[in-house]
Amino acid sequence: MPLVSVVMPVYNSATTLGASIRSVLTQTHSDLELLVTDDKSSDNSMDLLMEFARQDERVLPESAPERGGAGRARNLAIERAKGDYIAFLDSDDMWLPDKTGRQIDFAVTANTPLTFTSYYKVDADYDGESADFVPNGRVVRARDRVDYRAMLVQDHIGALTAMYDRTALGARLMPEMPKRQDYALWLSIMRDGIDARGLPEPLAVYRAHRAGSLSSNKLSLVPYNWSLYREQEHLSVVRSTRALAGAVWHSLRKSRI
Repeated sequence: MPLVSVVMPVYNSATTLGASIRSVLTQTHSDLELLVTDDKSSDNSMDLLMEFARQDERVLPESAPERGGAGRARNLAIERAKGDYIAFLDSDDMWLPDKTGRQIDFAVTANTPLTFTSYYKVDADYDGESADFVPNGRVVRARDRVDYRAMLVQDHIGALTAMYDRTALGARLMPEMPKRQDYALWLSIMRDGIDARGLPEPLAVYRAHRAGSLSSNKLSLVPYNWSLYREQEHLSVVRSTRALAGAVWHSLRKSRI
């Protein structure tokens, strides 16, 4: 069985952290390690992590040496990874029980080192567990295949569903950026000519704002997208403008889910 390294950044996530961790530890594919980096939380997140670690040796918490944001926290976890695959889950989201096993099988069948899946959306105050989740109509559908050009116009990969083959790609780190580090990582992989493949089955649960609302958080990402296009991908002003317009349009559409 391939080992899966699950990367989870944590910052003041005590209210949702338990459900997120339990959704990993109850995966039907149990050969995994949960690499958690606490980014200097001021709540009791680290205490919860240590308790989980005492109960299950697969939970491997670490405290960041200083506040560095989610990207730096993820990179610290990736550097510790020993798995054949690296997967990502934030501390307020959840995986459904078959997610890891189904995605590994799909990655082998599709013969690609970068995969993602469809996922459900729930309101931010959802307080259930992944084992009890009842499927709803709020589904962000994964495309069958995404190439670099399509990815520039929209980040089609939900970070909570992303998984890459470490044996094929090596331990790929996220670029040092204030935000959009996950998007930049997918682009850096796909820039090498790799197409990402999407599994249509919804296998994760994302906490979001209510359907129909484009949150201020989404709007705040516009300048970071622009910086990504210009400084990371070195696109011209014209191509960056087109990509940004597409990204905003697709965000508006996705917010209706």
